[in-house]
Amino acid sequence: MMLTPHHDGSALYVSDDAPQLGDTVRVRVRVPLEFGPLAAVRTRSNPDHEPAWTEAERIGSAGGWDWWEAPVTVANPRHGYRFLFLHEDGLVQWLNQSGLHVGETLDGEDFALVTTAAPPAWLHRSVMYQIFPDRFARSAAADARPTPDWAIPAEWDEPVDPVMPGRTQQFYGGDLDGIIEHLDHLQDLGVDLVYLTPVFPAESNHRYDASTFRHVDELLGGDEAYARLIAAVHERGMRIIGDLTSNHSGDSHEWFRAAKGHPESVEAGFYYFTDPECTRYESWLGYDTLPKFDWSNAELRRRFYEDDDSVVAHWLREPFGIDGWRVDVANMTGRLGAIDLNAEVRQGLLRAVMSVSGERILLGESTNDAQSDLQGDAWHGAMTYPSFTRPVWGWLSEPTREPYLESDGSASTDPWFFTQPVGGIPRYSGTDVAAAVTRFTAGIPWRVRLGNMQPLDTHDTARFATNAAPATVPVAVGLSLTLPGLPVVFAGDEYGLTGADGESSRTPIPWGTEVEPSVAERIALYRDLIALRRQHGALATGGMRWVHVSDELLVFVRESAEETMLIAAARSTAVAEIDARALAGFSEADPLFGDASLVAADGVVRIEFEGPGFGVWVLPGVVVPTRAA
Repeated sequence: MMLTPHHDGSALYVSDDAPQLGDTVRVRVRVPLEFGPLAAVRTRSNPDHEPAWTEAERIGSAGGWDWWEAPVTVANPRHGYRFLFLHEDGLVQWLNQSGLHVGETLDGEDFALVTTAAPPAWLHRSVMYQIFPDRFARSAAADARPTPDWAIPAEWDEPVDPVMPGRTQQFYGGDLDGIIEHLDHLQDLGVDLVYLTPVFPAESNHRYDASTFRHVDELLGGDEAYARLIAAVHERGMRIIGDLTSNHSGDSHEWFRAAKGHPESVEAGFYYFTDPECTRYESWLGYDTLPKFDWSNAELRRRFYEDDDSVVAHWLREPFGIDGWRVDVANMTGRLGAIDLNAEVRQGLLRAVMSVSGERILLGESTNDAQSDLQGDAWHGAMTYPSFTRPVWGWLSEPTREPYLESDGSASTDPWFFTQPVGGIPRYSGTDVAAAVTRFTAGIPWRVRLGNMQPLDTHDTARFATNAAPATVPVAVGLSLTLPGLPVVFAGDEYGLTGADGESSRTPIPWGTEVEPSVAERIALYRDLIALRRQHGALATGGMRWVHVSDELLVFVRESAEETMLIAAARSTAVAEIDARALAGFSEADPLFGDASLVAADGVVRIEFEGPGFGVWVLPGVVVPTRAA
């Protein structure tokens, strides 16, 4: 790849990633020596949608790069800026988050400073582990609890039933004390942030149809078991977040029962009823069991997030003290036709989280293009798929087209791909992957991008391993732990579990199989790569540059002043020849993971894989010239 100027939101380039309005932030850009000669480097901001300019000064050279620095005064809650390069021959080029351009660029793809209070530093250092409570572990206490009327009981080793009604009613009886009994496994794996899907009472195994937000399901052990779990997690130096539905409740929810058929009730205003009798209503994607909230209602807002003891705040405080929320269907919350109250609601949720003392996070689910909602005004990050999960699937999958059952009992041979009717999993090249990562993060401030959840799969998707090409699981896991973002392990991935779609993937964990060679090998893979992430700060908050992109091989660096992490991911046998000037300190590269070959000669660094593979090396940190006083 040709060397080009580089800037991102990391500490190498931005003096303050949490400024207040009126603060002046100094931003740097590094420019290859051969890129010029340059007559000027400037920043262009767009405060109040009127362009403003600052002049950059060259502060010195190091490692084959000139470094330029400019002041930017923050005028708006989201303050975008880009760099302009004026060449001595008259050529004008622009640098924004989507890359280097000739001609003007979109404001939405500018680098951005945001003035909302920054998330706690621990968020960007964390590795998340997602648990679906019914399927993780079952304590002995679960045996004494009666099976609810709605449930179809299943033995722990019984296959998941993907056909309705079993799809939502099959009940394995996992509980919170069962999770406590297996926290040693999580600690040994190296994860430090536990995310539980909903724990409220409901009439389904997934519990997204809550009947109340004020109590924990007795089938899970109730409020007392939840408090025990939270305390046990915290005793291990780990954190835990909950899952809350802001778009809808269940049709058995106490609010909805008070509202349905009772137009005179206060709660009738909580939902979008479409008839005077309050019997017909809007719901999530037409599912009558999930009536949709009307966020124009002041009393709903008060109960949900405005009161001191609102739903949001209640679980953040003692005797519980969870460390934040992941909010389900955040993208649809407050939106219905011409109505759009999404920004008002998400900002209210953040105020509620921030009102409770301590360091807590707020993540939203927005499974497709999330850029419009991820501008730093509320969500610290999002569960979103197009900037990582989907492109990686398209690059590293080799579908077998084995048939699987849909919810209606019909068979399909099209591999599941995020409910997109594309006939299966698309075939992407490494070039496509890099383009997708860039395209779907170009409009998101760097600080928010670092908080975006980066799963290979979740409870809503098929398991990646189901269709992974031979020997590519380490490649995919490695990318999830080294690209910018919050790595997510869905419980069971470390056991090599498979599942054809988002319901079949919710498989009970096969405790006791850890001694089987294939399972032990997969657990060791996760343990080793998580340890690598935890031991090297550049993988959490360091900047990111692509240094080689081809159809079969991706190479990038995560870099800070302390260290540079060189990462290479290959789909098959492949070679990269990289200009040594892109990798200052390459002669001191120390291999940390994988068995790829790295040699350097005549100004070229050569990385070679014999088949699919993932490699990591550590190099010296980036030298930034000291600005003259």
